[in-house]
Amino acid sequence: MTSMHGIHTIDTGFVRPQFDAAYLVVENGRGAFIDCGTNYAVPRMLAALDESGLAPADVDWLILTHVHLDHAGGAGELIAQLPNAKLVVHPRGARHMIDPSKLWAGATAVYGEAVMKETYGHLRPIPAERVIEATDEYIIDLAGRPLRCLDTPGHAKHHNSIFDARANVCFTGDVFGLSYREFDHDGHPFIVPTTSPVQFDQMELHASIDRLVALKPDAMYLTHYGRVEDIARLAADLHVQIDSMVEQARAANDKPDRHMALKELLTDLYLERAQTHGWTKGRDALRDVIGMDIELNAQGLEVWLDGQKKAA
Repeated sequence: MTSMHGIHTIDTGFVRPQFDAAYLVVENGRGAFIDCGTNYAVPRMLAALDESGLAPADVDWLILTHVHLDHAGGAGELIAQLPNAKLVVHPRGARHMIDPSKLWAGATAVYGEAVMKETYGHLRPIPAERVIEATDEYIIDLAGRPLRCLDTPGHAKHHNSIFDARANVCFTGDVFGLSYREFDHDGHPFIVPTTSPVQFDQMELHASIDRLVALKPDAMYLTHYGRVEDIARLAADLHVQIDSMVEQARAANDKPDRHMALKELLTDLYLERAQTHGWTKGRDALRDVIGMDIELNAQGLEVWLDGQKKAA
């Protein structure tokens, strides 16, 4: 667990090391978690508290960027351990935290019951009186330190990013893409957008990225994974790739096996960009790192394609 400006990065242990992060922000002896991983991350979250010199009763907030299960699956179990904490979530996501049955059913339809239980565990409901719906520009007061919620759709319609003015950083969930440390070259990060199902919106994602960049933060804290700087370059890379990914989706749309064709096109795109960045380990090694993301990005782009057809 690393710390800067009272911000502690917690590896939730989901999938592999340095894949899924949550954060603990500490101010004047009080704490706020931002995202929490799955149920299986709860011991790690509590251990981070202990390492920071805090007790569970010292946590005032559990803030979710959005309710996808790698970010929020453990929220019910975690908040049950935090007697004074409130859950802060986008209004579109609140109902899924109070009654997670639809969230569970939707994910189970994709992955199957056995995989869901093994990967995420049981989703525990959160009492409605402990849930706060954070609309755009909602200010969370962490012991005098304002944390500002920003409605940032494009990856999901229930997505908030959190701006921490004290540290001059943003916690971006998935809206500022994925940046895995395996791709770092000469200290510089590599970044890929995430279009995972089911609410990708090309123009909204562009706008959300621009909104965060306009704040001129010193760094972004990504769920996948950790703190990244060099914001202007990374944002430009995201913008180019979002449009390229949409072009690839359209190119694959009439192929006999659209899904496989799109996955190959996305792999080609990411490999070319990664090699330009300094990646030397080849196509198979790239797939080892981002194969799951390629699969999910393809699924999300296909949902978007089908939505475009219906709207036409």
